[in-house]
Amino acid sequence: MAARAFLVASLLLSFSLQICSSETYFSSLQRTLIVTASPKSGEVLKSGEDKITVRWSLNQTVPAGTDSGYTTVKVKLCYAPISQVDRAWRKTKDLLSKDKTCQHQVVSRPYKASNNSAEWTVERDVPTATYFVRAYAYDGEDQEVGYGQTTDAHKDTNLFEVQAITGRHSSLDIAAVCFSAFSLLSLFGFFFLEKRKARVTK
Repeated sequence: MAARAFLVASLLLSFSLQICSSETYFSSLQRTLIVTASPKSGEVLKSGEDKITVRWSLNQTVPAGTDSGYTTVKVKLCYAPISQVDRAWRKTKDLLSKDKTCQHQVVSRPYKASNNSAEWTVERDVPTATYFVRAYAYDGEDQEVGYGQTTDAHKDTNLFEVQAITGRHSSLDIAAVCFSAFSLLSLFGFFFLEKRKARVTK
């Protein structure tokens, strides 16, 4: 019985260690990619309207073969520290599986060392905030193995803003005006007909 319990405990420990060993920490990644994005520092983009062009490539200063295990690159829109204050749902964590810095995926592409670009329309559900762009390189097991970003290590340079939609659209305003006008005309028409019927009755 004791041997069986020991075997179960050993298997659980082995499983736990395997899970832990597959976890990736941001601090363990090398900045191996060069990433640029079209928005200028301080520029304000409108969600649902404006576009971002992102370009990325392998940093040529890294040792040869660094990217031998890279299979995929995922580009993401990330919150700057100023837009994370008092917002736990955007908090940065070193353990990437718990990190909430980069919640909006821009594009996912098979890895190439150079000549990569993508154009992305800022989605309508992107909230008002200050952002930067980050690209992660992934290996065949979908684990992050490298990264690059448009800002510095402190994430306080080359930042841009997104202005979210207000929830109202010009077409809705036009429809509301038309509906109000129709309702008003119908009301006047109703009173006119009632008044005319009253005169005929007399």
